[in-house]
Amino acid sequence: MDHFVHQTRIAGHISGRDVPKRVMTASMITCTCIYAGFWLAALTAWACVLILEAIAYPLNKWASRLETPLGVPAAIAVFVVNWAAMLPFLSFALILSYSDELPFVIGGYLWAFGIFVHVTNTFGLLPFYNWSQMTPAFATIFWMLWNLSQNPTHDATPIGWIVTAAMMIVYIVNTFDTMTRQKDTHRALRRAREEANARLMELERLSRHDPLTGLMNRRAFDETVQSLMRQHANKQGVTVFVLDLDGFKPINDSYSHEAGDAVLLALAQRLRMLAGKGGIVARLGGDEFAIAKTMIVSPDAAYQFGQDIAMAIATPIPFEQKKLQVGASIGIARQGPDTADLAALMSGADQAMFLSKQDPDNVPLIFDKAAFPVRASLEDRHVLLAAIRNSEIVPFYQPKVSLGTHRIVGFEALSRWHHPTRGLLSPASFLPMINELGLQGEFTLHTAEHVLRDIQDWAAEGLDPGQISINIAETTLATVSGHDDLLALIDRYRHLRKYLTFEITEDIFIARSADMIQRSIANFRDAGVRISLDDFGTGFASFQHLKDLEFDELKLDTGFVRDLGIDPATHVLVAGLLTMGRGLGVQVVAEGVETAHQRDMLVDMGCEVVQGFYYGKAAPFGETALRLEAEGYRMSLPPARSNLKAVNQMREKTRIL
Repeated sequence: MDHFVHQTRIAGHISGRDVPKRVMTASMITCTCIYAGFWLAALTAWACVLILEAIAYPLNKWASRLETPLGVPAAIAVFVVNWAAMLPFLSFALILSYSDELPFVIGGYLWAFGIFVHVTNTFGLLPFYNWSQMTPAFATIFWMLWNLSQNPTHDATPIGWIVTAAMMIVYIVNTFDTMTRQKDTHRALRRAREEANARLMELERLSRHDPLTGLMNRRAFDETVQSLMRQHANKQGVTVFVLDLDGFKPINDSYSHEAGDAVLLALAQRLRMLAGKGGIVARLGGDEFAIAKTMIVSPDAAYQFGQDIAMAIATPIPFEQKKLQVGASIGIARQGPDTADLAALMSGADQAMFLSKQDPDNVPLIFDKAAFPVRASLEDRHVLLAAIRNSEIVPFYQPKVSLGTHRIVGFEALSRWHHPTRGLLSPASFLPMINELGLQGEFTLHTAEHVLRDIQDWAAEGLDPGQISINIAETTLATVSGHDDLLALIDRYRHLRKYLTFEITEDIFIARSADMIQRSIANFRDAGVRISLDDFGTGFASFQHLKDLEFDELKLDTGFVRDLGIDPATHVLVAGLLTMGRGLGVQVVAEGVETAHQRDMLVDMGCEVVQGFYYGKAAPFGETALRLEAEGYRMSLPPARSNLKAVNQMREKTRIL
């Protein structure tokens, strides 16, 4: 009966929708019957149509309202009225079958078959309505055949009428078989949709949870904490505990990765129990965890909970007749004026954790901005600005390689600092200070201009570097000045824009200026620059973001590639992300390829482009130029003579470096 009521709601919606079409066609066939000489029968049938449609319309509209309860008696009333409303339409075909003129007889049959088509197309998936209306329709056809056989004007042998009836039976059987197969097809499509949705949900779950422990990953943890911060801003706020395990690496090295996994699983279970219903737990990295709670009312309570975490972690963990033990450095940050947003809260907890690790007693520490040391000074700002403006900080180029052709398809520009006293410094030595001192805009613009000049010099020599990726800071995307300055720079080198790819990280999706950032991305793309989403799968991007924003490239985080062949879940996740990239029509680049085994696994999964130490570290301009020259990466046209100065400059750079 539930199926019957459900089908009645759908049938009510369809029948109520099609009233104008049915009245118009009934008027047309009425005129035809009158012209054929059956005016009384035709007008009677037409009047029945109008009366039954007038009764059925309000019933169908009422039955189709989802908010209106529909009982079985009411559903039966709707069913009976809709069934009765079909009979006058069938009577028109029956009326025309009495005609002595063949065109009108044929017209009656066409009308009847039109009713067949209408019923099967409209109610094919509603068995109660479909077969209740098809049965009298089939009976009408045989009645028409009988009338025709009794009319001397259409005289034929009995065998002829038997053959015609047999063909009608074949038609009915075929109609039944077609509708059955149609339902099978719909069921198969529904199963396919359900399976696809289930796989998508599983992929979403894998992208938000740590595959080993089942805890939230950093992306899911950050999103949840941000939501909790909004909900509890006027209450006690959110308290975050970031903990880094001490002594975990020796367990992996001495007792195997299985022992390390057993430790992580045991600790994850303990942290879940400790956090309780009001807390959330995440695994942020290899041996780094985090807990967030909302009911901690004071610093003393936060410190005590930190001590409880330390005790829970320090309890020995049994593994194969051994007792494994680790400790933890715990940093605590409470939501407040100095930690009013997610980035400040997590940064505070991280700073406290690093100081805890340096403390001999290894006690939990609570972040206090006034008491914690300042990481960068005004003097540091002057030094960094001078380094940027004097081009001491320059891009090095790490190749991106096609796995299909084994040829370079482009490079990523990675900055290095030629420090006057400390030598060549990696980005880890100065990028944190650039971010802390608010120099991201100047640094991004400097890097982009330096890269464009390098591309211009390569082009002057006739070398084709392919796509050059530049990491773009959030500040550049979120501010009008940063956006306009970079667009102006691109415009100055408009003939080179086809070589540029801007890499952005997933944390832009939770920035306060997310709307401005998305507009900036769209503007850069319209200007002819490719857009790449860096470190995909580790941050804040969701499937909704991929749907809303247009990207040309997705870069899989190094962590995925590192765990290939070690963690089966990582293999599933990488394969899924590669499939998603192909479905979206974007190029997927796997970062961090360091071994032939990783390369081979990526080849088997259909990855097209990779980047990593296996194919070369980041190299300076000169070495990159020599590599392009040696491996024959030439442009299709030779450099113009007017570029002779640029060529000489490039050779001079190569000589110096």
